[in-house]
Amino acid sequence: MSKPKSPFSAAQLLPQEEKLELTRQKGQLFIGIPKEIYFQEKRICLTPDAVGAIVANGHRVLIENGAGNEAGFTDNDYSEAGAHLTKDTAKVFGCPIVLKVEPPTLDELKMIKPKSVLISALQLKTRKKSYFDALAEKKITALAFEFIRDEDHSYPAVKALSEIAGTASILIAAELMVNAKDGNGLLFGNISGVPPIEVVVIGAGTVGQFAVRSAIGLGANVKVFDSSINKLRKLQTAVGQTLYTSTMQPKNLIKALRRCDVAIGAIRGKNRSPVIVTQTMVENMKKGAVIIDVSIDMGGCFETTDMTTHDKPIVVKNDVIHYGVPNIPARYPKTASISISNIFTPYILEIAESGGLENAVRYDQGLKNGLYFYRGILTNKAVADWFDMSYSDINLLIF
Repeated sequence: MSKPKSPFSAAQLLPQEEKLELTRQKGQLFIGIPKEIYFQEKRICLTPDAVGAIVANGHRVLIENGAGNEAGFTDNDYSEAGAHLTKDTAKVFGCPIVLKVEPPTLDELKMIKPKSVLISALQLKTRKKSYFDALAEKKITALAFEFIRDEDHSYPAVKALSEIAGTASILIAAELMVNAKDGNGLLFGNISGVPPIEVVVIGAGTVGQFAVRSAIGLGANVKVFDSSINKLRKLQTAVGQTLYTSTMQPKNLIKALRRCDVAIGAIRGKNRSPVIVTQTMVENMKKGAVIIDVSIDMGGCFETTDMTTHDKPIVVKNDVIHYGVPNIPARYPKTASISISNIFTPYILEIAESGGLENAVRYDQGLKNGLYFYRGILTNKAVADWFDMSYSDINLLIF
């Protein structure tokens, strides 16, 4: 007697894999915001309005007393927004999520509890290997806000601070031309019968673009130099008017620098800013001309620039005023704090909606890009290459 034929094939009778959708369960966050102790750092990550929005969504925020004072936000402002305040620094660092502008010091890392989440800047060039050893020892998950990418693949935090730095560079130059001891007494502004200020901007990125916008707005003649034709074209389109642009032709650059009243350095390199303007070029600049080297945090693109501070911001060399303060946005702490807060708040709410950072980075590739430590394991190739450390692909750790 023959066997009855099955209506199913052998392959159909085998167990099949099935993809199950991960459900997003909203979680409650407990965020600690300590007072910044880094030299001349006056910014804070969240404004009272942002704290109010986060608290209204069912989360808790613990802020160290006085954390917002330098940025113009009082303890009372935060208290009314729903935050809890404390004088106990260790208690703030003991929160499951620690949110700050500057990366924590080694002493501050000692106060962070194991398996916590740290969200701050990384500032890779200023880190030491001991910082990453401390993160690994405590199995900390760390997110660098300068690594977070937007939907358009730009870096929102870096872009926002670059906008401030670019605009500020022109305002600082205008101030120095009048108030510096060796300033030439010129006024930015299109005054009838008076030749306009000549400005040279080296670098056509975000810093350069906002420096150009500000300079044009004040009536200056602007010349922009960059090695990328594409960047120069984009800048001209963004500014919305025709202006002098050039690639890094030494002859053109030397001529422009000799005539200019203000020179803005806004070129960034991979590991160090390339030196574009030599000492000889500076020696041939006008007496009383102003150099604002925005790239100083990466070594500077003027050979003669030294790193200075907000308290003593200028050095005069070859009769030229040099401004070499890194972290220009910290000079405008309230504006910078609002700008950073605008970026942080949506991400914090997204992390909460997803049920925690681990789930959030599953859904958001840009947020995942900001992760450089996951439960004590280094996950960022740039950090690994810089310090000659081993790392793991985050995609192999979070499925």
